[in-house]
Amino acid sequence: MSERPAGPAAVDVVVLAGGTGRRLGGARKPDVVARGARLLDHVLAGLGGLAPSASTTGGAEGPPGRVVVVAPEEVALPPGVLRALEDPPLGGPVAGLAAGLARLARAPGPSALTGVVTCDAPESWRALPALIAEVRQGGDARDGACVREADRVQYLLGVYRTVALSECVAPGGAGLRNAPVRRVLGRLAVAHVDLGALGRAAHDLDTWKEVRAWDADG
Repeated sequence: MSERPAGPAAVDVVVLAGGTGRRLGGARKPDVVARGARLLDHVLAGLGGLAPSASTTGGAEGPPGRVVVVAPEEVALPPGVLRALEDPPLGGPVAGLAAGLARLARAPGPSALTGVVTCDAPESWRALPALIAEVRQGGDARDGACVREADRVQYLLGVYRTVALSECVAPGGAGLRNAPVRRVLGRLAVAHVDLGALGRAAHDLDTWKEVRAWDADG
């Protein structure tokens, strides 16, 4: 995946790829292989395949401006993909998200919107076009949009206004380590999107049974 130029219409993406993999026997989730590739590579390939024209014409789809993966050095990344990691490591998704946003802020070409996906949901990238459309249709009063699956709001599968998201995860230096996602991101004014037929985009693989089932379904 080559590095892409960012701009006002582009959408940056933070891919959360840390964690202990406890339910996978300690395996690093991004390096778990299914359907012939690592889970992380499925996500990155999907992001790279989003239609490039729509983001520059105001449409719903569009490629990411920059992609940052929150993962330790042991996880190999392709050229053009940025890396971040919370300090100290294993600080939970909110701390990881803050680290990813900080890395994007140091790179040139900031984007107005930032998507958030996780590597253990290898089809999560499919949700981004619908989420981008929802945010843009909602105007400035809306901080973002995230997926709702049944009665569960998935804040880590969403698209947010970068400024609002950055302020939310860095509120006056408050502690972010192991902070509950709902408590932190729940303060944002977001739309909840039901993916319908694209519901598989929200499906995460937390156990080897789920990994094997997804692998066999491909």
